[in-house]
Amino acid sequence: MDKKGFTAYLESKGNTVENIHYNIRFIEKFFAKVKKEDINITKPDILKYLEYLKTHTRQQNETRRHCLAALNHYFTFLYKNEKISDNPCFLIKIRGLKRKRLYNIFTPEELDTLCDNYYELFVRNFDNSRFRNELQQQMSDLSRSQNAVILSILVNQGVTTGEINKIELDDVDLIKAKIKIRGGLSSNERTIPLKATQIGLIIHYLQNIRPKILEYNTNESNKLFLSFPDSTKKSTNSKYLQYTYFQLTNQLKTINKKFLNFKQVRASVISFWIKNHGLRKAQYLAGHRYVSSTENYLQNNLDDLIDDINKLHPF
Repeated sequence: MDKKGFTAYLESKGNTVENIHYNIRFIEKFFAKVKKEDINITKPDILKYLEYLKTHTRQQNETRRHCLAALNHYFTFLYKNEKISDNPCFLIKIRGLKRKRLYNIFTPEELDTLCDNYYELFVRNFDNSRFRNELQQQMSDLSRSQNAVILSILVNQGVTTGEINKIELDDVDLIKAKIKIRGGLSSNERTIPLKATQIGLIIHYLQNIRPKILEYNTNESNKLFLSFPDSTKKSTNSKYLQYTYFQLTNQLKTINKKFLNFKQVRASVISFWIKNHGLRKAQYLAGHRYVSSTENYLQNNLDDLIDDINKLHPF
């Protein structure tokens, strides 16, 4: 297994450290069982392993689906690097997945209110006197200001947190009021209009907030959003925003008890797109490669990734 190369590949696609860890763990277990070189793996090997998980380890369909997805990512990586001639996972699907209905979809008005209330409570009127020193106060102010811009894009452009991580400075065109969302392993690149109310917020962030956050980063970065050092350090070289999402999630839960996580927000935005723009336009805006993925968000059949949504997990 080319662990180093695969890790770099997943990082280039914007995967989080946690996702990379889970993908590699699934793949290592697979190779430990089949005992074959990766270039020699065939579709029957994949099918036999999935059947083994079902009958001998009694893995649930959802876990087997995650395993298959990890294997598919790995063999896609090998295929793109011309180490194999085809992907043995191609067209394999796990049938019989149990899904739960998604509740608590936000209306556009509720999402706008969520953004407005966050700005009022955590940016404009936040009392940071509880922080011990001036450095912590400044980092807190900068963090909450950045969070407001992140939330605005999550709510208005319906992107995933992984896609937020990949946005670069050149992806934002304030003249044309558009933002480019980069594609990934399972999503297409697209360009989405910015709302008029976002322009001023982003300009203020680029001119007044981001340059100050950059001072806490030891490496130059063209990413739109930057990480912060933890409370025991004065600088960071991290490229990840995990703590940012954790913090923002907890803050939003104090504003609206209905809020669970950002997948719920994305589901709400996509549901609105389907209703107002139709399936094909919604598919493009959501970055879905297949219209069937968009159909999962239809109001009368809203069976989407719901196990994840109902977990109290921000990502």
